[in-house]
Amino acid sequence: MRHRHWTSLAALTAALLIAGCGQSLTATPVSASEPHPSQQSPAVPLFPIAGQTVVIDPGHNGGGAAHPDQINAQVPDGRGGMKPCNTTGTSGNDGYTEHEFNWDVGQRVRDLLTARGYHVIMSRDSDDGVGPCVDDRGTLGNRVGAAAVVSIHADGAPAGDHGFHVAYSSPALNDAQSGPSVQLATTLRDTMVGAGFTDSNYVGSDGLDPRADLAGLNFSERPTALVECGNMRDPGDAAVLESADGRARFAQAIANAIAAYLN
Repeated sequence: MRHRHWTSLAALTAALLIAGCGQSLTATPVSASEPHPSQQSPAVPLFPIAGQTVVIDPGHNGGGAAHPDQINAQVPDGRGGMKPCNTTGTSGNDGYTEHEFNWDVGQRVRDLLTARGYHVIMSRDSDDGVGPCVDDRGTLGNRVGAAAVVSIHADGAPAGDHGFHVAYSSPALNDAQSGPSVQLATTLRDTMVGAGFTDSNYVGSDGLDPRADLAGLNFSERPTALVECGNMRDPGDAAVLESADGRARFAQAIANAIAAYLN
């Protein structure tokens, strides 16, 4: 990670002109009202560092349901146990699937970060395939030397449970998990709150959810976090998750957070 400290508005303006970076990514709140100033994230100059690689992992895949033998095959869970290769994911009450949501938002995040100069690698290249398995997703960032890895999901809980949460591997299995992954998760949480999203009222605490059971987090030796953007079974969350505008807002908030973390 590299941190930039600007001592004056003039210095910031000059740096922006030199970098030629245009306007920073700015997430639009979901609600019509502006978030309270205490919830707004501070302005952060989002300058990509040449050569930085980001892995975006859209959870699940559209062809999994047709290949239960493959997605139910047992793979290591990163903590000495075994678990299924993957699952089909959840869906909204109207049938809109999580894998569709994850793929849509993942592509949007990829495009936003690519436009800023980051090298973005996706864990899958379509929404009609099978896999990769969770252990392969977990090691992808290690294999490509990613500066950050973010997995994108949506949840399926009872109606009335609402809000986003961000998971990270805990107890930590390596140095990347003990500090940088927590910082990445916290930056995602703070940026999403600043963008007007509400943190979960049913999972974790203050939008953060330490997990020991997610292989995609356990295997990573790079800063890694998983975002559950909302509950697809809650009418309020579903209205945002299923709208193109809502998905664009999620993508922009996630891209903002990744860029802020990396700089």
